[in-house]
Amino acid sequence: MQYNPGWNGSSVNLLHVRAAGPGDSLHYVWSSIGAPAVLLVATRSPSSALRVNWTQLLSPSPAGAVWIEPPDSVVYSTAVVFTKLFEFSEAKPSGELFYPTYDLSEFSWDSLNHTLNHTALTAELSGAPATDPGGGFANGSLAFRVTAYEASGRAGRLPGLLHTADSSQLEFVLAGVAPRGNGSRFALEVATVEEAGAVRRLRSERSIDDEYTPTIFEVLSLLAESQNGSSTLGFLQWKATAYGSRSPRREDGIRCRAQGLQAGNWSLPTSSIVQAYFGESLGSTCTISALNVSFGGEEGQVYQEKRYLSWSVLLGFGQPPRDTFSALVISIAAVALGTPLAMLLLGTCLVLLARRRRYSEYEPIN
Repeated sequence: MQYNPGWNGSSVNLLHVRAAGPGDSLHYVWSSIGAPAVLLVATRSPSSALRVNWTQLLSPSPAGAVWIEPPDSVVYSTAVVFTKLFEFSEAKPSGELFYPTYDLSEFSWDSLNHTLNHTALTAELSGAPATDPGGGFANGSLAFRVTAYEASGRAGRLPGLLHTADSSQLEFVLAGVAPRGNGSRFALEVATVEEAGAVRRLRSERSIDDEYTPTIFEVLSLLAESQNGSSTLGFLQWKATAYGSRSPRREDGIRCRAQGLQAGNWSLPTSSIVQAYFGESLGSTCTISALNVSFGGEEGQVYQEKRYLSWSVLLGFGQPPRDTFSALVISIAAVALGTPLAMLLLGTCLVLLARRRRYSEYEPIN
């Protein structure tokens, strides 16, 4: 993990996370220059390196300021941008009432160098609006917590996402922000950038297994696939829940919904790291997609009571990890299903044996 590689200042944030394998390497570049974003690049070289022209990156024309060396080692690149935070409430019978939008490209962000932990591979990017006329952020903040992984495993806190060494976890946290209405709900706009040849698709999977995330049976994945659908290039994956506590428990769950994936070549809000890498192709050959992830619903006013919201999402390359039944669940199921079957077989054998003994006591008349 490198903070602002090649730059001595801390007025801007750029975090480079590199994972090296025997024949390839993966790069995650997190930044709050403009709208907060992450650039994901996979290369076929184990020694590929990130290069940054800081003078150009911090200029009004950052195209070409960020690249991977050697350039021909890059096999796949994408970006995820967190653009806006919406606040709305149910205003019946007229429908939903939206308050002025929080544009994340206009936030002021703290230096994440103070939160960087090279041992745990974590960092936190925290900020608030540069101008806040309503005072909603007077005692609150919005944060993105990043966790990188060196091996496969599972997060220790709910929702307990399964991860691999090819993935990183992002936790979106809204803490202490005063809602502007009774029953306010929030929605985060997430945009993705794909180069020519790749498309995004939203997939929902349901399972009867809620062992690691109690009462939650749905997993959503935002997949980047080749246009012919032959392979999955990257993903965002999350459980259909958020939590309203710093130490989340099942009862702190907040409903989470993905409100449709929209594709279009509209202009992204200012996000220098994305413009710096994709350059002119951002407005021509690249495909931009976006969806809103909303939090809250019929389960009650969890955020109103605790003023805390956390949502975890996994980002990575290739196929997203899939949960399977643990040995404990398989054992319980085997006992639950096997015991009645064993009793039935044993009972049948005893009945047949009893009938045979009963008739064996008599000699035939003829």
